[in-house]
Amino acid sequence: MPEHRIDTESAHSARIYDYILGGDDNYPADREAGDAMCREWPALPVHMRANRDFMHRAVRYLAAEAGIRQFLDIGTGIPTPPNLHEIAQAAAPGARVVYVDNDPLVLSLSRGLLSGTPEGRTAYVEADMRDPAAILGAPGFRETLDLSEPVALTVIAIVHFMLDEHDAVGIVRRLLDPLPPGSCLAMSVGTADFAPDEVGRVAREYAARGMPMRLRTLPEAAEFFEGLDLVEPGIAQVHKWRPNRTDGTEKDGVGIRDEDIAMYGAVARKP
Repeated sequence: MPEHRIDTESAHSARIYDYILGGDDNYPADREAGDAMCREWPALPVHMRANRDFMHRAVRYLAAEAGIRQFLDIGTGIPTPPNLHEIAQAAAPGARVVYVDNDPLVLSLSRGLLSGTPEGRTAYVEADMRDPAAILGAPGFRETLDLSEPVALTVIAIVHFMLDEHDAVGIVRRLLDPLPPGSCLAMSVGTADFAPDEVGRVAREYAARGMPMRLRTLPEAAEFFEGLDLVEPGIAQVHKWRPNRTDGTEKDGVGIRDEDIAMYGAVARKP
């Protein structure tokens, strides 16, 4: 495996996310960027936590209610317990998970993503989501997932870093196309629909650090789910997607204002 150099002098989106969520896998540049962004939009930590909680609820629904036993997670990011495989395997111990990322730091920390249940299995694929063929052809993908059975494709908080020339909708479709009927797509999609000024300022902070963003309207978010059967409640702000839990694992969106959330979320089934 080639040696990767981790650039600690420049801020990185995954490490900013880790810092704002209270993690330790970040560097001064990431902390400076995160602090600057929170000054522009103090609700940013609320927004990021709500997105993480959406992932938890979506995966729990897929494993516990929809019967999905295989997951392909694109743009995994820095391990932050509970990770996707921990949520899925708590509901279905035999669940299999393939994580995909191209960040050298995620690769160096991937041990935390590979300690699943004895009954299940996890694998890590180093690849860029803009190259679906590399993901689908990777040994870790082919040896872990059985494409004769449904797979949940999870694309959480990543496509807002894909500009128009990247064709994010087409890329997600190329990842979904080989998956069999009954497979599902779970996504969160960045938007400025609810706090355009504040979110716009945060986007400018990202762009100033070499991370331009493409935020999407509700109709643009809906393009990712065309031809799929949306699970109720359809496309919603992430804090409003099936928030009514009573086991204390999430804050259920209580007290979260719509203008503090800049992400749409949805789960949809492939017919």
